[in-house]
Amino acid sequence: MELFSRSGFHAVSLRDIAAHAGLTHAGLLHHFPGKDELLIQVLTRREDEAAQQALSADSSREPEKVLIRHLDQITRNMHTPGLVGLFVKISGEAADPGHPAHEYFVERYRRLRRRTAWLLAQLFEQADPPVSHDPDAVAQQLLALVDGLQTQWLLDPDQVDMRRAVEVFLTQLGLGVGRD
Repeated sequence: MELFSRSGFHAVSLRDIAAHAGLTHAGLLHHFPGKDELLIQVLTRREDEAAQQALSADSSREPEKVLIRHLDQITRNMHTPGLVGLFVKISGEAADPGHPAHEYFVERYRRLRRRTAWLLAQLFEQADPPVSHDPDAVAQQLLALVDGLQTQWLLDPDQVDMRRAVEVFLTQLGLGVGRD
């Protein structure tokens, strides 16, 4: 994760990764047949770790609690610039259809848009008064906001509070959110 986040996928060799991990090149190849597979495993592990953290705090599926857990994940991300940098850098590189993580990110964003739209639909319906925004459109906007905030935060962390910016966005939509 560290090497990919610092240098990008294409600039790092398997020999670099093996040396950084204290393995031989052959030892690394024993576990991962190539750099493409290693990258997908790194990305998947990071996403799985984030999901476990969100679920371990509270297993409730109540929309308000789910939203708070997502906001908490944004706060945790503000303490892991290397991991945020990894996703920003690799997702940008993966826009190229030939990139090994292209399909991973296509599917990831489809899944995130679907889950986020579902969550927003629940929150819009429960709001008082109910909110009439299109959950699919707002899900795209929210994901774009978070991605853009991550880049801004990486460039100027003292001036960008990602969680606060998302809270303001959601409040402007008519959803009362905030820190527990």
